[in-house]
Amino acid sequence: MNHPALAAVYERAWRPTLFYLASGRTTTSDRRDAVRALRLDGARRVLDIACGPGNFTRHLSEALTDGGYAVGLDYSEPMLARAVADNAGPRVGYLRGDARVLPFADGTFDAVCCFGALYLIPDPIAATREMIRVLAPGGRIAITTSYRANSAFGEVSRVFGGRIGLRVFDDRTFPELFAASGLVDVEQDVHRLLQYVSATRPA
Repeated sequence: MNHPALAAVYERAWRPTLFYLASGRTTTSDRRDAVRALRLDGARRVLDIACGPGNFTRHLSEALTDGGYAVGLDYSEPMLARAVADNAGPRVGYLRGDARVLPFADGTFDAVCCFGALYLIPDPIAATREMIRVLAPGGRIAITTSYRANSAFGEVSRVFGGRIGLRVFDDRTFPELFAASGLVDVEQDVHRLLQYVSATRPA
């Protein structure tokens, strides 16, 4: 993800194609459901982890009113450069950082998300715990990540994913982590090889 050429084509071609093959869902559907899952409106503070070139971040910012703000965080400088060039806006900004050690105080954001990247992040559980840490009371967290079915095909996807550097998660890891962290209203939807999980931090 650190090559400028990849950053240029990632959101326009690679990501939409791969996500459609993996989930049967379009980028438009994903963006609409992201706003719904995070319950965005008003002057919310939003953090988008592993934002890449910022397409989702800017879309989330457009659901906010004056006083609301969306921050896209990514480790890749080329991705962030593309985000600044292509997806700037009055309520969006970008920051380079490590998802495993977020540079924010506890409870900073009303909504925190990571769409399609946890399976690439070293120590995704630490990154998820950091997302929960910076989530404010009453806030929403939402993730999209890989899904391993409890079947022979699921085992094949786990082995293949491991060989190419992708972690493949079962259907319990994130709902159980959210619940153990005190989150409520945990929702999970599975679409082919992807799972969508969201939850609320009690007020």
